[in-house]
This record gives sequence, structure tokens and C-alpha cells, in this order.
Amino acid sequence: MDILGYFREEMWMNVYGYHRTSTKEQHLDRGIEEIKTYCKEHQLNLISIFTDQQTGKNFNRPRYTVLVEDVLRPGDTLIVTELDRLGRSKRDTMKQIQRFRDMGVRLMVLELPTTLMDLSKMDNSLAKLMMETINNMMLELYASMAQAELEKKEKRQREGIAMKKQRGEWDDYGRPAAIGQDEFNQAFARVASGEITPTELRNELGLSHATFYRYRKKCLENFPDILQTDR
Repeated sequence: MDILGYFREEMWMNVYGYHRTSTKEQHLDRGIEEIKTYCKEHQLNLISIFTDQQTGKNFNRPRYTVLVEDVLRPGDTLIVTELDRLGRSKRDTMKQIQRFRDMGVRLMVLELPTTLMDLSKMDNSLAKLMMETINNMMLELYASMAQAELEKKEKRQREGIAMKKQRGEWDDYGRPAAIGQDEFNQAFARVASGEITPTELRNELGLSHATFYRYRKKCLENFPDILQTDR
């Protein structure tokens, strides 16, 4: 193929983008703009960019599913800005990469220069094999980094939840504290004075047994003298 034919092929092959954020509060704009800019600068025929706003822990995402199952065809190219925008589970991400290979779809990751090289154009078979090996190693490395970052984030979340529970600021996972500690302390004074029983107060506040006694413990730690009249 002559050089003009090469550029014509590169320009008119169908290119699709995919970008993902973990939550709806995060903006998709930056990733979308990066993909558009790259395609414009390299004269690539960008057809569409598919987006999802949900976790990258798995690939059960509506727009990604449509893209892979209904849109991509052999000879197409898929562009993502970073590998973790594709997914954050190493095992599942590598399975998706192999799926693209089996489909005859080229994956380009803008943060990985080795994926931006079209190895099919290389004439030297040894050089091609070396670049394919390096490319595979880089993809696996970045997939490992994405999973490690996800695991670190989840660990911090678990630790944060555990600390909130210890402080009595979290009743159950994902549920705000049922009552403020100061409000409980004032209410518990009625128990200490003998006005009502602990069970009556617990029912009045709508607290579980464990939650009620967690608040009670903290109250007595802050106001030990109340034990003199606690019944």
C-alpha cells in the first residue's frame, strides 16, 4: 500500500470512543474532549462516543454493552483515554481486551503510546513481535494498577465506615446516624431521673437495641456522674 493509501485507510476507518465516570456527579466532558481532539489531530473518522456513569468494577453497563454487542465490527477502532475508564478489574479488563482482539477490533488507549502504534503496518516480523509483547505487558501493568487503586479506595471506604460506626455516627452502612449524640444525651436524662425506662426510651426514639446501647455507652463516657441516678 502506498503512503496515500495508508492515510486514506486510517482516515476512513470507523472509530468509536468510550468514556466512563464512576458517578453521575463526575463530568464526562474532559474525556470526551480528549478523544475528539486526538481524532481531529490524526484525521480519524470518529463516528460516536459512548458514555456511562457508573462503577468500573464490572462491565454490566448499558452503553458499553450496546457498543460492544451491537456496534463494533471487525476493522473498527475503539479509543479510551485511560485504561481504567474501560474497567478497573484486572481480570475482567484483560478479558475484554482479548474479546476485542477476537472481534478484530483495535483498542487505542491515549495514555499508552504502544497502543497508538498500528502494528499491522510493520514489515519486520521480529520488531512486530517485540512491540506486541511490550504492548501486552503495558496493558497488563496498567490493568493491575487500576485494580490496585480500586482496592485501595475500597479499603479506605471500609475503614471510614468502621470508624463512623465506632463513633456512633453511622447506624448501618449507607444510613446516616438515627439521632445526634447531644439529642440522645438530653433524652437519656429522662431515664437517669427515673421518668421512663431504657426500653421505653429506645422505642420512643425508634432505635435498635445495639444502636441504643452504643449511644448510651458514649453518653455515660461523657457524663459519668449520670450513673448515680441511672436505673
